[in-house]
Amino acid sequence: MQPTLLILAAGMASRYGSLKQIQQFGPSGETIIDYSIYDAIRAGFGKIVFIIRKDFESDFREIFEPKLKGRIAVDYVYQEMEAFTDGYAIPAERSKPWGTAHAVLCAKHAINEPFAVINADDFYGRDSFQKAATFLKDAAKPDVWSVVGYELSKTISEHGSVSRGVCAADGNGNLSAINERTKVYKDGEQIVYEDADGGKHPLEPQTPVSMNFWGFHPSVFELSERLFKEFLQKDGDKPKSEFFIPIVVDHFIKNNLGVVNVLPTGAQWFGVTYKEDAPGVQASLSALVKNGEYPDNLWK
Repeated sequence: MQPTLLILAAGMASRYGSLKQIQQFGPSGETIIDYSIYDAIRAGFGKIVFIIRKDFESDFREIFEPKLKGRIAVDYVYQEMEAFTDGYAIPAERSKPWGTAHAVLCAKHAINEPFAVINADDFYGRDSFQKAATFLKDAAKPDVWSVVGYELSKTISEHGSVSRGVCAADGNGNLSAINERTKVYKDGEQIVYEDADGGKHPLEPQTPVSMNFWGFHPSVFELSERLFKEFLQKDGDKPKSEFFIPIVVDHFIKNNLGVVNVLPTGAQWFGVTYKEDAPGVQASLSALVKNGEYPDNLWK
């Protein structure tokens, strides 16, 4: 069975104001999502599911359907505030949805096979999709999930600090913990993170970090649904609380429900954390096209 790729895109519209201005980085106007889908198709994924806001569906269809028609099956799922809340009284001051794990949960009725989850506006590289597809076809089980582990040095911005989920792995290459470091940056020759008191701690350049590229068995939905109910009871009244994927993964590991394989990749990650990152992303993609990694028009 071919795996599915779930693309978290519900937050895109709020960043761009409208998908009409979605940033084009490739030589023929390709967006970062185009490269992810292209890599997913050549790695053997069989379906794309977009998680979007309902009011942007027509924009999404207009941008992606002409390109993808006849190449891969596409489905749309909406992340709406009420989804899976089972009558929970949503606080009036709550303005944004419930976070990435809630977004994944919203795809429960669209996915019945092993699947990967990625962010819409991150460039992950061909190697990551190939490793994820192999894992999902051969190894994903109710008690075996995965995360792609990037080398920290290949995920840093030259233009300011970034947040990174630093992965700790056990002797078998399985995830033992993810530590969210909210202020990671280059300090001279070193990469450091700052703690809450402003103390600096060095990190090795090869340290594996999660860029939110996960591999799941559909059993994740049942666990997420249960944990989301617990989250609402505990934190639902906090206007900015979010139900993140690492909350579900952490529970899965700590309660011995299974293991999460860390799939190491040497791929270069890029994303636009700061607007100053955009020219670098464009230059990096141009170099990949020039080297023959991608055609100069993905969908020609």
